[in-house]
Amino acid sequence: MRERIVAAIRKVPHGHVSSYGAIAKAAGFPGAARQVAWTLHSSAGLPWHRIVGAGGEIKLRGESAFEQRFRLESEGVTFRGRRVNMRVHEFKFAAARKQPRSKNSAKTKRKLKRKANLESPAEGNPQQSQKPEARS
Repeated sequence: MRERIVAAIRKVPHGHVSSYGAIAKAAGFPGAARQVAWTLHSSAGLPWHRIVGAGGEIKLRGESAFEQRFRLESEGVTFRGRRVNMRVHEFKFAAARKQPRSKNSAKTKRKLKRKANLESPAEGNPQQSQKPEARS
């Protein structure tokens, strides 16, 4: 997990920013924004200043917040008040392509079983019962 988060963080180029949530999603862990924050906190040498909160808000406090803003401004990142101008500087990750599901996965097996039951007039299958006989 950590390696994939670090790889996503390193993709954010000079002059751009990304959110904790976008990094988590790009790394394949949607909803893991806190793990992104922890990775930034516990790793040296990452461009930590390029990661901001949703909407461009600097989430750090005190001196760290001033340093983050200074570093971003030195890269040409502009602000609208206290937030990064995300329309201009947000880095968009390429859409992740879905991996084809294995033919052996449980979900695929259930789908195939359901499809087979619907296609063949199986005995006792209520979905494939013949037309009801006309009542007199």
